[in-house]
This record gives sequence, structure tokens and C-alpha cells, in this order.
Amino acid sequence: MARLYRDHHRVLLSFIGKHVDDRHRAEDIAQETLLRAWRNLDSLRPDGVRSYLFTIARNVITDAWRAERRRPSLVDHGGEVVATVPVVDDVSQAIEAWVVKEALDRISPAHRAVVQELYYEGRTVRETAARLSLPEGTVKSRAYYAIRALRDAFEEMGVGR
Repeated sequence: MARLYRDHHRVLLSFIGKHVDDRHRAEDIAQETLLRAWRNLDSLRPDGVRSYLFTIARNVITDAWRAERRRPSLVDHGGEVVATVPVVDDVSQAIEAWVVKEALDRISPAHRAVVQELYYEGRTVRETAARLSLPEGTVKSRAYYAIRALRDAFEEMGVGR
């Protein structure tokens, strides 16, 4: 096998390279060709080794081409197809929204207002403090205690992390 590789690998790789653009794929095909030849080593004639290797290589290339044609390929339709595929199950999303709303209803209005401003509206602590007419420190502490209260509410409802 070592002699087969040493004597014919470079020429075989050159032959395969004429039919396959990818260098790594050409190496794989050369290895597969040499493996198939090794399995039939006892039937090789010394004067016809190279032509036998080229025949095997052509068959391996053909097999690879056929296998590639059978696999489905990704098609770009400008995002049309992808846009029609639902990303999240509507039922799961509705249940999750209901659970969060129920948990928010279980915390105090002051905590809920801070959560609404910070997490749903995406405002900063400074902006939230200005909108709710509160000191920034109060907004931070209410946010902390609101999150703790929401965790407790989720636990009461039997919702885990």
C-alpha cells in the first residue's frame, strides 16, 4: 500500500484535480481510490496499475457526483420561502405571553411600572426615573425587587427556569 501511494498518489491527485475543483475533496477521492485498489491488491497487474487507479478514480468521482445530485440543495428565493416558515409555534408563544402577563399581574403596580419601562420599553435607568418621577436609586431597587417578585410569582405558578 505504501508503495502504491508513493508511486501513484501525485499522478492520481493530478488526474482527479482535473475533474474536482476542491483540493480537499480531491484528496478524499484519491484516498478512497487507493483504499479500493488496496482491497483488490491481489488482482492488480504491475503493468496496468495506473490505468486501474484512473478507472477507480473515475468511478469514485461519478459516485460522489451522483450522491451530491441526490442531496437536496439550499435554494435562495430572496427570502420568500424562509419568510413563510413559522419561527415559533403560535400556541407556545401565546401560552408564554399569558404566563408572563399573569406573573406581572401578581406584582405591585410600582414594580410593574419599572419592569415595563426598563424591559419592555427598553429605557435606561435615567430615562425611567425621569418618566416615573423617581430617583435613579429607587428605580434600581424597584427593578431588583420586581425581578425577585416575578421569580416568586413564577414559582407559585409552577413555572421553572
